[in-house]
Amino acid sequence: MIVFAVAAALTALVAVLGMIAVVGGHGRGRGVATTTDFLVASRGVSPLWNASAISSEYISAAAFLGTAGLVLAYGADMLWLPIGATAGYVLLVAFVTAPLRRSGAYSISDFAEWRLGSAAVRRIVSACVCVIGWFYLLPQFEGAGVTLRVLTGAPVWAGWAVVVGTSLALVLSGGMRSITAVQAVQFWVKLVAIAVPAVVLLTIWHLDGGGDPTEDRVPRFARATAVAVPNPVRVRVPAPVAVAASGVVDGAAHGGGRLVLGAGWHTVGRDARLVFPAGAAVPHIDRLPVQKGSTWAIPNARGQEHGLYATYSALLGVLLGTVGLPHILMRFYTNTDGRGARRTAAMVPALLSLFYVFPALYGTLGRVYTPELLMTGDTDATILMLPQRLAPGAGGAVLTGLVAAGAFAAFISTSCGVVVAIAGTAAQALGRRSGGARVASFRAGAVFALAVPLTVASKIGPQGAAGLVTLALTVSACSLCPLLVLGIWWRRLTPAGAAAGLLTGGGLAVGAGVAWLLGAERQGWSGAVIAQPALVVAPVAVAVMAGVSLLTPHAVPRRADRAMARLHLPEEIVIR
Repeated sequence: MIVFAVAAALTALVAVLGMIAVVGGHGRGRGVATTTDFLVASRGVSPLWNASAISSEYISAAAFLGTAGLVLAYGADMLWLPIGATAGYVLLVAFVTAPLRRSGAYSISDFAEWRLGSAAVRRIVSACVCVIGWFYLLPQFEGAGVTLRVLTGAPVWAGWAVVVGTSLALVLSGGMRSITAVQAVQFWVKLVAIAVPAVVLLTIWHLDGGGDPTEDRVPRFARATAVAVPNPVRVRVPAPVAVAASGVVDGAAHGGGRLVLGAGWHTVGRDARLVFPAGAAVPHIDRLPVQKGSTWAIPNARGQEHGLYATYSALLGVLLGTVGLPHILMRFYTNTDGRGARRTAAMVPALLSLFYVFPALYGTLGRVYTPELLMTGDTDATILMLPQRLAPGAGGAVLTGLVAAGAFAAFISTSCGVVVAIAGTAAQALGRRSGGARVASFRAGAVFALAVPLTVASKIGPQGAAGLVTLALTVSACSLCPLLVLGIWWRRLTPAGAAAGLLTGGGLAVGAGVAWLLGAERQGWSGAVIAQPALVVAPVAVAVMAGVSLLTPHAVPRRADRAMARLHLPEEIVIR
């Protein structure tokens, strides 16, 4: 059974890499040599093709693996996150896409300097783009490492190497032109890869008469289950249970004999192995709430401290963060005109809605068939483990291969888009250098974009993919989103106001994110704000940006009126 799963995962990886090579080569077509080829695919991408590519780019490790894991752990509350992500595109359609496209800028940094006439603001925006991109790349590395470790037993760095090597090869060889072709195809690959196994597994669960995840009790092991703990954890045991323990538990070494775990907190060492009897309540890692099925299935019923604040803050961060994501915004420059950009943005919510139906199903089934992930904290593995758990043998291996193909496509697709955004910012920062030099700078920026998060990934330890993506979205919501909305719709925005808002909002969001990654205290209001700061920091960023602008009216750019006219008049009317 294990051999089948390993073979399926490796076959899926080879198939995805082969598809990338073929489609990427076809997408390059006549080749790329200019900045517009690398950054915006010569502005010749059709709305449907671009919408597929954008949807693929947003279906990252968090969407493919993390959403199912969040539903398994937290329940119905987590359904707000995909809703917020999809709703963010409605804001894009209404407030950003067409005006940004009409500005004629290649990147958000270009837009900031064009709108405000400030090189200092441009540098701050460029720093925000890089930081957001780095935070967004971390979960792609995390997801790839988890996928290869769970399915093949490979070390986590092997997954990082696959993402880095493939992304770098694709970006350096073809830029946005080849990436668009790959991402558009990968969206449909990911949709099939998640939908087909979900339907099959749901059918098996129904025929099998499987357990009810909404029962008024904590999750229990349906059969005797051996739980291997890859990293040290602190777990809460809901009820006393006798286990067979190998490894270090509560500071004492055990050789496989009987051990009684009392109700309460226990520590389990790295690589320990515990065998639980059928019917035993599942211990939960300290960062996950212990919920009965009845509370798990109802929003805001989980009883977690400051849960309502956390839900609304995460929702706001995802909603506004989507508006400011650099790698998503760059996509709208690739359309032929503003009308095409609006049509692209209108298609994206429909495509995302097709996808987001399925992760919730995996999370629900995981509550019944893979509850041990609540103990190890490895909830991102839910979607990877379910096929073999419900359909052992060759049939489950085929489904595992499909899921693995979709997962690898998700990591690589999103990583490529983020790398292009960071590399494009670096290339454009060189101003009026020759085209050849700017292309060389783009390639150097791509290497830089991947090197920083690769260095950080080895130091922060295991993290949930969804939490890491939410962190990136929060930084975006507190920095670039206010700049874009006010820059497009408020004439009185000044360079001083923009700089102050970016530094305040972005600085506070990054500070909270770093504290969270380093394991800051997560109890009380301070812990809740550090974990989900958007509801506090985003309004502060807007207030600072607007307040400082009102205090510096003399600094409103002289060409503000002409800039606003260009942003809001039809694209056929050229405002110079």
